[in-house]
Amino acid sequence: MGVVTEQVAPAVARTRLGLEAVIVLGISLGQSAVYSVLRIIERLTRNVPLAQQTSTLNASVTPERPWLDLTYQLVGIAFGLMPVLLALYLLNLTDPPAGRTIGFDLQRPRFDLGFGALIALCIGVPGLGLYALARVIGINTDVQASGLAENWWTVPVLILSAVQNAVLEEVVMIGYLFTRLRQVGWNVIAIIALSAVVRGSYHLYQGIGGFIGNMIMGLIFGLIYLRWKRVGPLVVAHTLLDLTAFVGYALIAPRVDWL
Repeated sequence: MGVVTEQVAPAVARTRLGLEAVIVLGISLGQSAVYSVLRIIERLTRNVPLAQQTSTLNASVTPERPWLDLTYQLVGIAFGLMPVLLALYLLNLTDPPAGRTIGFDLQRPRFDLGFGALIALCIGVPGLGLYALARVIGINTDVQASGLAENWWTVPVLILSAVQNAVLEEVVMIGYLFTRLRQVGWNVIAIIALSAVVRGSYHLYQGIGGFIGNMIMGLIFGLIYLRWKRVGPLVVAHTLLDLTAFVGYALIAPRVDWL
């Protein structure tokens, strides 16, 4: 791990790194958070109650032309990973190798897979309960985890989408942001709080329940990262959570009436 990671950078470097962090967030998940805040304002000012509204994830773009829809989905996934490459590139300039610095490598595959699966299990079940409660009390939309038409490529695309979401959120919001804000001079409590609030904010389009649930998840992930200094288990956990939601919904929803 580079020297800059262990020590607060000089004043000029802190300013540059702070601006860098703002720019990275501004073109990625920070931008998503702002749009999501606007989205929830729009939803809350409708004449239709929030609980009667629907949020559709992984929506089809051109369902009547499956080949073009597939192209749109793959291009969207590829561009969604660009902020990850940018974050790793910038980290590599100060703390090479970037992957090892944040624990996004293959140094401990068994630990990452096993611990990630345990995290997913511990978060997934309470998360479902929180979503159900939020729906009952009317503070969340009806989240449809897959809006893709049934095609041979539907499940593979949902798997890729789950991986892309996990890599983007954990590398940028945890690995990159925690490293940069420590170098700027922030204390760990402020870093965890900011990361968790931003994570919750870019899920606000789902409703208040989505914000609360993902903010709690962000707090837990932040604490885990501070303890083990590895993004790997968080990426595994997040992928498994999204796989369960995306693929499970796609396979079950067409066969039951209540989804």
